Amino acid sequence: MEECSTGALVPAVKVGPFLSSVGGSVDPCSSDMGRLTEEKGMSEVDKDLLCPICMQIVKDAFLTACGHSFCYMCIITHLSNKSDCPCCAQSLCKNQLFPNFLLDKLLKKTSAQQISKSASPVEHFRQALQQGCEVSIKELDTLLALLTEKKRKMEQEEAERNMQILLDFLNCLRKQKVQELNEVQSHLQFLKEDISVVERRRMDLYRAKDRYSVRLRTLGGDDSSNGARNSWPSSIDNNSSALRVRGGTSSWNIQGRGLQRNDALSASDSQFMNQSGLAVARKKRVHALFDELQECYLQKRRQMNQPYSQLERNRSIIPREGYTAGLADFQSVLTTLTRYSRMRVIAELRHEDLFHSANIVSSIEFDRDYELFATAGVSKCIKVFDFSSVVNDPADMHTAVVEMPTRSKLSCLSWNKFTKNHIASTDYEGIVTVWDVDTRQSIMEYEEHEKRAWSVDFSCTEPSMLVSGSDDCKVKVWCTRQEASVLNIDMKANICCVKYNPGSSNCIAVGSADHHIHYYDLRNVSQPLHVFTGHRKTVSYVKFLSNYELASASTDSTLRLWNVKDNMPVRTFKGHTNEKNFVGLTVNNEYIACGSETNEVFVYHKEISKPVTWHRFGSPDMEDTEDDAGSYFISAVCWKSDSPTMLTANSQGTIKVLVLAA
Repeated sequence: MEECSTGALVPAVKVGPFLSSVGGSVDPCSSDMGRLTEEKGMSEVDKDLLCPICMQIVKDAFLTACGHSFCYMCIITHLSNKSDCPCCAQSLCKNQLFPNFLLDKLLKKTSAQQISKSASPVEHFRQALQQGCEVSIKELDTLLALLTEKKRKMEQEEAERNMQILLDFLNCLRKQKVQELNEVQSHLQFLKEDISVVERRRMDLYRAKDRYSVRLRTLGGDDSSNGARNSWPSSIDNNSSALRVRGGTSSWNIQGRGLQRNDALSASDSQFMNQSGLAVARKKRVHALFDELQECYLQKRRQMNQPYSQLERNRSIIPREGYTAGLADFQSVLTTLTRYSRMRVIAELRHEDLFHSANIVSSIEFDRDYELFATAGVSKCIKVFDFSSVVNDPADMHTAVVEMPTRSKLSCLSWNKFTKNHIASTDYEGIVTVWDVDTRQSIMEYEEHEKRAWSVDFSCTEPSMLVSGSDDCKVKVWCTRQEASVLNIDMKANICCVKYNPGSSNCIAVGSADHHIHYYDLRNVSQPLHVFTGHRKTVSYVKFLSNYELASASTDSTLRLWNVKDNMPVRTFKGHTNEKNFVGLTVNNEYIACGSETNEVFVYHKEISKPVTWHRFGSPDMEDTEDDAGSYFISAVCWKSDSPTMLTANSQGTIKVLVLAA
């Protein structure tokens, strides 16, 4: 047996389960150590080789007098703060630390074995060559041939994969382009059919106009007893092409008034020029919104590619032979959209103190017959004005026909759709009040809301029913024949707006601070019929354009249109600015209007996402500047039925009557 060298004695060492399993101390000269480490599982070996302090593989192992091994830096750092062993708590100092050569050797061997197991064949071969493994030239030639063949095979496979990727891309692109081509061909077919129909209709209109001109000229010749007057038809025939364009009725009407022919032609020319100017302006509006109009046309043609007679459409659209429902609907949109390009002020009301915050108008609403309108706001007073007097009276200061003072600031108004003299209000104290405008007295007061009430609305189908929403996260339904609420809906967020569906007293839309619109059937309020999501901030207003179209406004500076029948979003409108204030929302059959925090009123067509037009409020006593515009905001808007007339108010307390104009 080989004799081990003697020298300084090393105390008996305990190196944990790994070495203790061998049976006490281990002879470092033993040849069984390699087999021992191979027999141990990798997970167990890894645990045995961890430093008890850092829990990592031991680095620069040092042994303590009590038999535990640690990383040198770990145990030195520990002994700088304490004087005990981290494992057994026995007293320990730096002089009782000794290098653990055996553990370092095991670590190196284990690391080499792990690298060997995880190494690739190439790495094994490289290591063998580095270690001086003898390889003959013949063996090298064989290896080179194998490597060359392997390389060629891999290059071939790589090329095939690349070709497959390219082929997949080209096939996908071809499929996409074929779909686009089919879509374009479908669009071209729509255009071909519609152009043919429109050209035929235009020729019919030209022929009808010619027939009317001939009839009028004939009537003019029959009714005239003066020989000089009988000479007019021949002169008209000599210049028929010009007069047909300018209107064949001008000569007859002017002759009857005894005017000169030159004057008649001058008046006709002026009218022709005006009509030409309007036509050019409308074409410019078409080009300005061309992309949106293109999408609108294609959408309607795809959705309604049936003969017009097969669908129920708007009665105002006259059915034409060959017209599809989509073309007829788009013609209506195009006509309505290009009819107006601006808003004109036809009347204005000014409060005495223009710069006092108490002048903010929070709500402005027309009555049932659109003869009166009421205003309310932070001035703690409901004022009722006669609309015709406001429009026809040129005075700046208009007197309200009715004033009803309130105890608190007001947030919303709603006229009864059946009883003309009844109007409801909500205020900052949460009180819902029903007023009689004739007697100027409240007839019902509901005080169940615990916080500020933001919105109230009378039912369009049930005269006695109204609904309100509040910051107390409650929606309450009231009946004017009862003193308490008849229904309560508890929600999780502040309620900012409520609105009855105009076709049903059972359905309401609720906008809240949770960014959503909750659509309820009041016959079952355990859960909403649908929750419309899409706004990124508080929903401040909801309004119905029809029984199935709902518009909403939010402080995310967008309006949205929803279909409550199909529970689908329809369109998003952008252009105005609204981030923190209630700026108003009003709708009619075709248009949606809202205010902006830039002191402007914006009007959108429901089929187009961009504004059709907008009007900026100006300060009456100072120049319009950017700073002035930023100081105020539009606070309330209201359409006059389906007419182009609208009431608007801003945070100064200025009320303007605007009308859409060409």
